Amino acid sequence: MEEPERVQPKDSSDYLAVITKAVFQSGMSWKIIDAKWPSFISAFSDFDPERVAAYSPDDVDRLAQDKAIVRNRRKIEATIANAARILELEEEHGSFKHYLGSLAGFDAKWKSLKKEFKFVGAFGAYYFLFVIGEEVPPHETFREQMLG
Repeated sequence: MEEPERVQPKDSSDYLAVITKAVFQSGMSWKIIDAKWPSFISAFSDFDPERVAAYSPDDVDRLAQDKAIVRNRRKIEATIANAARILELEEEHGSFKHYLGSLAGFDAKWKSLKKEFKFVGAFGAYYFLFVIGEEVPPHETFREQMLG
């Protein structure tokens, strides 16, 4: 499998995009998500957390019918909740980057991400941290730790 492309987050929309990709890739073929990703960007308002957090039940219904994206209602709802959580964490810490910086080391970061965000498990948190350029252990080491 190919290593995911890393990004240098410029603002909270970049963080929301990466966490949303982790959410939708969970249990799915990454190739499907990659192929549909341009439609996700459009469907979720360029991942602007303020706009996404304001989505209504009608927006959820609309997205759940959108064949251009993966129509998983629970993951759509999780994306909206995650946008709101990013905004809350920014309010509490001054920025999402400062929130991450307030956590000491990889273990604290992935555990906090699992706790704070919907539909983000251990591997989704690992993916998120890797993609945004945080220091992570080798994937095989983390995998062995998770699988026991």
